[in-house]
Amino acid sequence: MCQICKLTSTFGPCLTRISACTVVSQPGISVEPRAATVRQGESVSFRCQVGSDAAEPVEWKRTNNQALQDNVKIGPGGSVLTITNARPGNQGQYRCTVQTAAGRKSATAALNVKFAPKVRLTPAGPLRVRMGDPVSVECRAAGRPRPKMTWKRQGSTLQLVTKEANDANIIQWPVVHPEDAGVYICQAENSEGMTEIKVELFVEGGPGAPVASVSATEMTVVEGHTVMMACQASGSPPPVITWSKLRAPLPWKHTVDNGVLTLTGVGRQDSGQYICNATNEHGYSEAYTQMEVESPPYATSLPDQVKLRPGDALVLQCLAHGSHPIQFEWSRVGRPSLPAGTETTKAGKLMIARLRTSDSGTYKCVATNHIGTSEALAKVVVRGEAVAV
Repeated sequence: MCQICKLTSTFGPCLTRISACTVVSQPGISVEPRAATVRQGESVSFRCQVGSDAAEPVEWKRTNNQALQDNVKIGPGGSVLTITNARPGNQGQYRCTVQTAAGRKSATAALNVKFAPKVRLTPAGPLRVRMGDPVSVECRAAGRPRPKMTWKRQGSTLQLVTKEANDANIIQWPVVHPEDAGVYICQAENSEGMTEIKVELFVEGGPGAPVASVSATEMTVVEGHTVMMACQASGSPPPVITWSKLRAPLPWKHTVDNGVLTLTGVGRQDSGQYICNATNEHGYSEAYTQMEVESPPYATSLPDQVKLRPGDALVLQCLAHGSHPIQFEWSRVGRPSLPAGTETTKAGKLMIARLRTSDSGTYKCVATNHIGTSEALAKVVVRGEAVAV
């Protein structure tokens, strides 16, 4: 409390007089919390706390003088402001004001709304550019916290070298070549999520320059199958078509005939990016196919044969190679169910803590993925006398 006193003195023989003393109360005003951070879709409330001599109800406004949005509500009595299902436009400062005997008093609170990135490209594409011309694409992202932006080429995990200017991440080609044709992806990521947007670049060659294209830019195949990749190329004179594999030689069981690459009995090691190159006297052009080879499971049991005595513990482990995820299921051959007390795990383990002679038999593990299944058998023999505990 602030005390304001007026003191008047009349000097005489030991005479002092107090003519007036007034006590004035200056009420406080505050907002709790003073600042808050929420994710998009969450809710938050601010409470305006005022002194007891406020003459008028609390009034809430945004400090930028914009109207309160439809998801902003004022509670009974006006002291509590609640923002439900917060969105980015709710971010900013909110001011509560009251009229007191000492005049108008106000306090502010700040709201920060976090949200996943929203991305846009300029130009949006698709882009058709003549060979030799320059081109650039700006990627801009809105989000809180501020997103990190990166560029990559579809079918590759390598981050491309770009330029940052005026809050944009820019990919540039000072001189476009035929092999620059393809799909490019701008990714924006912050703590709330990741968003990506694509743009396709078409390179239109000069007179007679080759332009290559493939029948499929991405393919997923099953191990052991035969795969055919077709490449076509325009140009004058007719381009010569060759195939190669990124950072590796072509599989040894391959042929190329009339632009078609044939791979026989593919394995998982054959996964990767395959490049069709079309060349003539005016230049060259490249097109890309990304191939992933998936395999069915191949199951084994460790051990696959075991002899134990009654009372011993049994542990069988089913292992499987192949494309993940792989699920495991144990059963007992010729029996409707596993012995009582048997435990199995998602990792393919079967356990019986104390064996009985009746637990003898053949146990089967079935490993399954989205391509197929595989079985493994384990023979368990339980005989002899139980070991005394």
